Amino acid sequence: MNKLMQLTKDFINDEEGLTIVEYVLGAAALVIAVGTFFGDETTGFFATLKQALNGKVSSL
Repeated sequence: MNKLMQLTKDFINDEEGLTIVEYVLGAAALVIAVGTFFGDETTGFFATLKQALNGKVSSL
């Protein structure tokens, strides 16, 4: 039992474990930001670009 408690305390105090968590959270935030920015064909940057280009082409 003491060994389990010591392993738990070592895990909590291990700062390298926090680094991995930070990388995972950073990657998740990046995926969300890129997904929100680019979106799909109906939302986001590409939809706005497509709508603008269609407007210009149809006015020719």
